[in-house]
Amino acid sequence: MAETVFAPWDDPDEKPLIRFRNVTKRFGDFTAIDDLTLDIFAQEFFALLGPSGCGKTTMMRMLAGFEHPTSGSIELAGSDIASVPPNKRAVNMMFQSYALFPHLSVWDNIAFGLRRESSDKDAIAKRVEEMLKLTRLEKFARRKPHQISGGQRQRVALARSLAKAPKLLLLDEPLGALDAKLREATQFELMDIQEKTGTTFVIVTHDQEEAMTVASRIAVMDEGRIMQVATPDRIYEAPESVYVADFIGDVNIIEGQVKAASDGLFQLSFADGQPPVLAASETPFYDGQNAHLAVRPEKVSIHTEQPDASDNLLQGKVLDIAYLGNLSTYHVELPGGQVIKAQTANTRRLSRRSITWEDPVWISWTKTAGVLLDR
Repeated sequence: MAETVFAPWDDPDEKPLIRFRNVTKRFGDFTAIDDLTLDIFAQEFFALLGPSGCGKTTMMRMLAGFEHPTSGSIELAGSDIASVPPNKRAVNMMFQSYALFPHLSVWDNIAFGLRRESSDKDAIAKRVEEMLKLTRLEKFARRKPHQISGGQRQRVALARSLAKAPKLLLLDEPLGALDAKLREATQFELMDIQEKTGTTFVIVTHDQEEAMTVASRIAVMDEGRIMQVATPDRIYEAPESVYVADFIGDVNIIEGQVKAASDGLFQLSFADGQPPVLAASETPFYDGQNAHLAVRPEKVSIHTEQPDASDNLLQGKVLDIAYLGNLSTYHVELPGGQVIKAQTANTRRLSRRSITWEDPVWISWTKTAGVLLDR
């Protein structure tokens, strides 16, 4: 039996859990969120991604009830939540600082919110034990926050946030305080917990790798507007603008004028004395239109000898080499001064480099390797 793919956003009959409708938020003269419309579906792990000050935290604070839209509406499960106070929303927020009570044990930290709502000690105990098991903290239940590691404190904050079974959990830069290796492990734990509980997670992050790893979909934001909402693979392989292409991962942007070559194929003239490059595009362009070709470095091959045939072949010299262990990135300067990055996987141990600084090289890529963009 084929596994069903989780993609409620592709189903026109599926009702979103969260709806932002023409939401604008102003602070005095400053517009933090600018006429934003967005749907987020139940059981999604949704990432709001963008640079500092792009409005992602303001969106999250409006969902939590700490801020109210200046105009527009926000619905949760079909009801407008504007008039619902934060403590009455089926929404919980996990802060970057974790905000644990230092004088309470891990067990009591998790029980805190439950005790404020119920006096049924057995039900509380049962729920706390469930949360300890879910976050693998059983052994640490009696310890205080200062007696456990940063990664464990992060899991306590998560357990406490999930204890009241919210419909929606908001995570504000939740892994910001962790070191790189722990962060990676915790990303997979978060995904696992999200899947087990079926809670909708909305994460705010400026870390593209984190968003690409954990999210079912990503909204890339800039200056209070959403630039693109799509699955991680679509954001990476089919960005809709230079901003999105440039924000996610590494990319070469070649700017020039396009001219139709044949059906669905275009030539991009980008520098005097350089042959035009060929790019396939389903988006129509008119002759002479200014366009940008975005090509990921891993799709650019580098050669010491001129290869026999390729859609796009340019000659240059090696300006710089970044060795990242598993990958090497070569910065190749073309005669006109433009630098193109080419990446190779280091599948064998390097005893000596076949390509080094100042070497003359050829770089090539196929006509379908890049995305032609009009903005």
